[in-house]
Amino acid sequence: MKEPAFGFLRGWVSLEVRGGDLEELINKCAEHGIGVWEVKPLPGRRMEVSVLLGDFFRLRPLLKQTSCRVHVKRRKGLPFTAMRVLRRKWFLAGIIFFVLAILFMSSMVWDVEVKGNVQIPAEDIRQAAKEEGLYPFQWKFKLPEQDKLSKSLTRKLDGTSWVGVTIHGTKATIEVVEATKPKEQKLSSPSNLISTSDAVITYIYAEKGYPQAAKNDRVKKGSILISGYQAGKAVVSKGEVRGLVWHEYNIEAPLVKKQSVLSGAKKTKGYLYFGNTAVQLTGYGKNRFEQSVTYTETDPLTWRKWKLPIGWMSEHVMEKADIEIEQTPEQAKAGGIDQAKRDILAKYGSDSVVKEQKILHENTENGKVYMKVLFEVEQNIAEEVPLVQDQGE
Repeated sequence: MKEPAFGFLRGWVSLEVRGGDLEELINKCAEHGIGVWEVKPLPGRRMEVSVLLGDFFRLRPLLKQTSCRVHVKRRKGLPFTAMRVLRRKWFLAGIIFFVLAILFMSSMVWDVEVKGNVQIPAEDIRQAAKEEGLYPFQWKFKLPEQDKLSKSLTRKLDGTSWVGVTIHGTKATIEVVEATKPKEQKLSSPSNLISTSDAVITYIYAEKGYPQAAKNDRVKKGSILISGYQAGKAVVSKGEVRGLVWHEYNIEAPLVKKQSVLSGAKKTKGYLYFGNTAVQLTGYGKNRFEQSVTYTETDPLTWRKWKLPIGWMSEHVMEKADIEIEQTPEQAKAGGIDQAKRDILAKYGSDSVVKEQKILHENTENGKVYMKVLFEVEQNIAEEVPLVQDQGE
């Protein structure tokens, strides 16, 4: 016979039976509906059987009839576990305290997050929420209804078109939609568009104003590209002018490049955290790594869909090492030129295009490649200058 269903909940005992008529005892158990399982014969007219806790007390008359004696070897199941727990009063008190602590902590707001604000400071929003009764360590049952709280905050906060409040576990989130303000139009005075550098024009378009140059014209820095005078009237020049500009770079590229990598060795520290307080429990000892980086992971306790402000935090300290990578002169040159191109895009706009490059001078010494490189770049060359300045010249 197998262990009965819900045997753990009902409790069962493992017995050693000795002496008397063992076979007759098994037969009488079957006659009286006492289920036994795990029947194992043992040397010396003994056997081991398992019975439910409720049936154990029904065995006594059958033991007398068959002249058998029993010895309880093991006790299993929920009734025995409960008895052991009840004997350990401090352990039981700790469990009750832990459960009550979780219920206590989950009944409060621990954090107030503000999202969606751009112009309105987050502290002003939190202060307004505090005046309405929403702040850290506030009881959730004391909070106003969320729709009423949202309406109150919308009225209180100037410059908002909608404020939403949601509570997830112990975290309150205030989501703000700021009112759209009409863009303030910049007051502009009549102006010219002038060239920012010596260049050859590749494209010119005058939306407002009169063009003073054409495609393929060579212009100097400060030359007027689009005049602010049109049909005898002073206007704000608008347009786009692109041209070829030459930039000279002195590049130093090392033949040995240093790079930081992770070696794979690590040390992990474990913390039990409660709110903003963490207590280290594992991973003691000094950090034996000369160089290292640290990554932190948190695993909060959850109850249903709520994340509680208590959990386990792992801090991984990874060993970092510096390695040297040797490069050929060609690799060093390519890396130096790529870095110079990135610098050009950063300085003169991401729409700039490097058309050509020419190495004017190249020399390798002291573990570095030295180059002077001329880049031909197509870029925006127009800059707005007020007509007042132009007239005063």
